[in-house]
Amino acid sequence: MNKNDLINSVASAAGLSKIDAGRAVDAFTGAISSALAAGNEVRLVGFGTFSVVHRKATMGRNPRTGERIQIPAARRPKFKTGKALKEAVNN
Repeated sequence: MNKNDLINSVASAAGLSKIDAGRAVDAFTGAISSALAAGNEVRLVGFGTFSVVHRKATMGRNPRTGERIQIPAARRPKFKTGKALKEAVNN
């Protein structure tokens, strides 16, 4: 499923126009992105939890040349599935 498929699904399930459903999907993803950028966690009970993890700087190797390179520290988004989502996928 891509973004357009999601918008169509939301539009039909909620009885919205595709334009309104598109705005709703964009607002939803924007709200999650903003919260994660601020360092907050987003919990959707039954669906899952979006959070930010901190990855330390490490040394790696360029697979082509074998040269050692420094991989910088970074913040990465993480998603942990909720119980209801796990059960829905497994049934």
